[in-house]
Amino acid sequence: MSQPRTLGELRRVAPSGSLPGVRDEMRRNLIKKLRAGAALFPGILGYDDTVVPQIVHAVLSRHSMILLGLRGQAKSRILRSLTALLDPVVPCVAGCEIHDDPFRPLCRRCRDLVAEAGDDTPLAPLEARARFVEKLATPDVTIADILGDVDPIRAARGGHDLASELTIHYGLLPRANRGIFALNELPDLAGRIQVGLFNILQEGDVQIKGYPVRLELDVCMVFTANPEDYTARGKIITPLKDRIGSEIRTHYPRTLEEGVAITRQEAWTGRDAEVRIPRYIWEVVEGIAFAARRSKRIDRRSGVSQRLSISAMENVVSSAESRALLRRETPIVPRVADVHAALASVTGKIELEYEGELKGAEAVAHDLIRESVSEAFSVYLGSSDLSNTVGFFDAGGSLKLADDASASEVLGEVARVPGLLEHAARLGAETGAPPPILASAAEFVLEGLHAQRRIGRSDDRGFVGAEQPAEVELDIERLERLRRLKKQVN
Repeated sequence: MSQPRTLGELRRVAPSGSLPGVRDEMRRNLIKKLRAGAALFPGILGYDDTVVPQIVHAVLSRHSMILLGLRGQAKSRILRSLTALLDPVVPCVAGCEIHDDPFRPLCRRCRDLVAEAGDDTPLAPLEARARFVEKLATPDVTIADILGDVDPIRAARGGHDLASELTIHYGLLPRANRGIFALNELPDLAGRIQVGLFNILQEGDVQIKGYPVRLELDVCMVFTANPEDYTARGKIITPLKDRIGSEIRTHYPRTLEEGVAITRQEAWTGRDAEVRIPRYIWEVVEGIAFAARRSKRIDRRSGVSQRLSISAMENVVSSAESRALLRRETPIVPRVADVHAALASVTGKIELEYEGELKGAEAVAHDLIRESVSEAFSVYLGSSDLSNTVGFFDAGGSLKLADDASASEVLGEVARVPGLLEHAARLGAETGAPPPILASAAEFVLEGLHAQRRIGRSDDRGFVGAEQPAEVELDIERLERLRRLKKQVN
């Protein structure tokens, strides 16, 4: 249906002489989606039984809402996806800074225009994406940024008195009129600025500094915050907290499968050549984040963002890609060695506790990878009899695999180890599979045995028996570190 171009045309298609408010509009469209069984928030995974129902309740209740959660829990994405509950296009007064409702204009300019032009008042279509205004709260945000202030330049150019409404420079909140205003990291907003939000949340209007005018805005307000800031540090003032209709807690993926699904969706893994990522590599990378979230060496209050898994997987694929380019191999298949090579994507996304600081970020990250490999290995080969493979190393055998070794070089080495390729076949790397697939699976078996301390590893000999010098050297390093720490304390 064509959009009305004048107020007169709008009156003919809306004889009631009114348009629904933004919250009523969101409620109506949500009800339609629920009745049709449509996906409410496509791309938001892991929240179907927890967060999404609470958002549904808030929208049906016409509430403002705040999403509480640690970093990397899709809070901002959820807020932006709320625009799917808005009508695709609504009419507004043409040229209006605050998208005035033609039936109920708020600004002085639009009131004068409607009074003068009547049914000939020109209208313009307002799309849903233009009805979402987002602001990151920082300590330097002023009340003028949010609400507005006098504009002396506009007054001078227009020849207006400074007391005239026509000299108002509207802030972000009035410009979100008839839409959604999202304020991220609310606790970082200065207390005196938070006070300025009282009226819009309770009475539905704002008072712009210096003007005897009250703008009854039609806005749905939504916020995000870190729960530590919200509850422990108490940066959201109590009267504002009391005025927010619904408080919704987000969370990290609760199962490894949910985490893998999110990482698969978000990580950029497509390259010029074919990329084949084994399932166990997905689970190892995702398991790092799960291990970090339960580690005592990492600050749990800071959280471990889902971006860790996403960035790490991208780096893992890039490491495998560089090896494939160097060795002229296809397809590109990541190995556990590539996970260790992606260390930069892990160390920068974890905040260490005191114990972790003593050990160092890289050492902690390697331990997390080892823990994740051990868990994945238990899932895939935990019930397998690997005594023949372990026996090779216990008998004095060793196997050294370079991180950049070609698949054929790896297979040439692992062929010496009894039963290794047979165990690799259980991971989907059966005979006839491309060499990079076989090499990745064989290395995973070795890394899993090492992670569970059934075989050892040394810098000069590679994989060795569990009782050989690899673990002894590690103990000596720990002893030396403890001695140095003791000297520093004394």
